[in-house]
Amino acid sequence: MSLFLHSHPLASFCHKVLVALYENATPFEAVRVDLGNEASRAAFLSVSPLGKMPVLRDEARDRTIPETTIIIEYLDRYYPGANALIPNDFDKALEVRLWDRCFDLHVQEPMQQIVAERLRGGGDPARVVQAEAALRKAYDLIDQQLGDHPWIAGDSFTMADCAAAPALFYSETLVPFLNQPRLHGYYSRLLARPSFARVLEEARPYFKFYPYRERLPARFRPDEAAE
Repeated sequence: MSLFLHSHPLASFCHKVLVALYENATPFEAVRVDLGNEASRAAFLSVSPLGKMPVLRDEARDRTIPETTIIIEYLDRYYPGANALIPNDFDKALEVRLWDRCFDLHVQEPMQQIVAERLRGGGDPARVVQAEAALRKAYDLIDQQLGDHPWIAGDSFTMADCAAAPALFYSETLVPFLNQPRLHGYYSRLLARPSFARVLEEARPYFKFYPYRERLPARFRPDEAAE
């Protein structure tokens, strides 16, 4: 085994890279990071001094790759599969990279801000309202971008959709979609995508730690009665 992904099953940015790996059945070993365990924490910080997840370690090429977008670019270049996640056409690749950044910056970030503020005993209500407004604006832009295409950058599933899946999965539990029919359809397609469905199934036992698990789609909620 050459590739080792240091990650956690509950983390949305880790989900993004896992979707990319599963899309192309790329062989890798998952290294689950437990920051509460001293040995696990130390091992993780040895490959990720900044303490950010996920991180990909490629033993064959002696490379350590942080940052989700860079990890997927790396995989697409050195471990390509049947589904190219970044088009060869430069203009199309720019479109994919643009929407990858949009989901990371304009969906993931406000979503995480809302969670952080609410977990701080309510936090700053003004910041929560601001982040909720940012998500609604992003939803409208996504709905408009989709048009008649099944995926965010056209007819093919790309890195941008890898970014979209976990971002929308968590954000929808905080700020539900409203009058965005194309976004609704897109979200349904993401949930049905085998790569993302696998990620969610693996994460399901850990959703009991997500503070808004009751707002998750019913089939992904942990079976708390069985615990």
